[in-house]
Amino acid sequence: MNNLAGKIAWVTGAGSGIGLAAAQALASAGATVVLSGRRIELLEKEVAAIVSAGGHAQAMALDVSDPDAVTRVAQAILAQHGAIDILVNSAGLNVPNRFWKDQTPGGWNEVIRINLDGSFYCIAAVLPSMRERRDGLIINISSWAGKYNSSVTGPAYNAAKHAVVAMTENLNQEECINGIRACVICPAEVATPILDKRPIPPSAEERARMLQAEDLGRTIRFIAEMPAHACINEITISPTWNRFFLRGVAA
Repeated sequence: MNNLAGKIAWVTGAGSGIGLAAAQALASAGATVVLSGRRIELLEKEVAAIVSAGGHAQAMALDVSDPDAVTRVAQAILAQHGAIDILVNSAGLNVPNRFWKDQTPGGWNEVIRINLDGSFYCIAAVLPSMRERRDGLIINISSWAGKYNSSVTGPAYNAAKHAVVAMTENLNQEECINGIRACVICPAEVATPILDKRPIPPSAEERARMLQAEDLGRTIRFIAEMPAHACINEITISPTWNRFFLRGVAA
């Protein structure tokens, strides 16, 4: 199926995890996907795999915490393709020293700049062209920690992800009149490389019972394929075996 044929999708954090799964799913639906992330060699490898599978993709390296770089990449996409129909803000990280007892200003700033500021910079870069065309879809990846405070993820990550939820709701409040839709996805544990940064990384057996990146890719494709008159404001998704419901297990 090519339900997104002719659409241009920009995915950040696309080198691995949820971002990569989103890029693969959108490309399989017919979209032309621009994969952004900090490691160009990894992006180019994944672009080659998408192209070999019959999709359309290209790589543009980007550190989303640099607002000038975000503007340059967005303008380059618009100059080449004429539009950015779908933005997926998936760039995100956490740090091992994440609790009040060991949180440093540097660690705090890194988490906030990537998870929150980076999403804002990308949204701000695409909004003018979306307003001009009176059409566009923005999908922000938040977290279970953006809905429910978690002792596992720490104050910086919790604060950033709660803010992403609020920012998405405000987008819909202000931009629905301009034909722009925004959705925030709040996944519980997903078996992606970010888990390796936990103070106690989950075991392979635990990761096998979590959501997989492909589950989120499928979810993002579903949102993108909805008609323009339908806005999915928010999705909260968790593994059936949800360690946040099992007291103490996720810690």
